[in-house]
Amino acid sequence: MIKNEKQYRITKAQVRRFRDAIAELAAQDRPSNVGARLWEAQREAARSQMEELQEQVEAYERLSAGRSKAVVLEAIEDLPKALIRARIAAGLTQEGLAHRLGVKPQQVQRYEATEYESASFARIVKVVQALGLSMPRAARLVRNG
Repeated sequence: MIKNEKQYRITKAQVRRFRDAIAELAAQDRPSNVGARLWEAQREAARSQMEELQEQVEAYERLSAGRSKAVVLEAIEDLPKALIRARIAAGLTQEGLAHRLGVKPQQVQRYEATEYESASFARIVKVVQALGLSMPRAARLVRNG
């Protein structure tokens, strides 16, 4: 998941490098010391990696362009990534969220890098409030098993 503009730029550059490498591989003949199945597997692995990175770029672009306003939380384990997506969808940088929280930007960077592992529940509530998020009134906790 791309969490900030720096990661976005790096990932876009990686997509370009993969695209160039794939085009270069397509223009080459299979070396005689590489089996056909291995050659195709290498090409497919590069295509697959490029597609995965491209999907991340597109998801970040949708969020940052405001085309994905709703962030759905289906499981509590998804909360950290949902908070990051909500920040991006709100058009806030990590620095902007830090300003709203009254902390240094590096703190928000640490929270997101560790997916809020070190954040207290009180801090997570403040992040939710700073992002203007709400939950439906009908949210329920159900015991499994």
